[in-house]
Amino acid sequence: MSKIKSLTAKEAMALLEKTPSAVLIDVRSSMEFIFVGHPLNAINIPWIDEPDWKVNPNFVKEVRRVMLGGATCTEEGCAPILLICRSGRRSMEAGELLVEEGFAEVFNIEGGFEGPLDEKHHRSTVAGWRYDGLPWEQC
Repeated sequence: MSKIKSLTAKEAMALLEKTPSAVLIDVRSSMEFIFVGHPLNAINIPWIDEPDWKVNPNFVKEVRRVMLGGATCTEEGCAPILLICRSGRRSMEAGELLVEEGFAEVFNIEGGFEGPLDEKHHRSTVAGWRYDGLPWEQC
């Protein structure tokens, strides 16, 4: 059985550049995605979202839809799915479910978009997509 793999933000960016079929899914809430910012070209499929803050019961179905119901698969395998959240926890949980559901190439981006808290309880100062200066946008 396949298991989720971990990448740093820079490794994830390199994989996205090398593999045009790869899909970057941001699993943060829609509010985080819009107001905090997100990696350029990321697709937002919340793992947990407002108003109830419960796990999205349609998460796998929404990912399958993005992956065109399997059309992104060939004899060599399926397009890689890269998952990102704020710091790496939610994306790991979401990735574990995708692997259970049969997705083979699932990657968790360690440090997420904002990275862990520093000693002053700030984010984006230690690790993560923004810390590494990778392309992102904010609405």
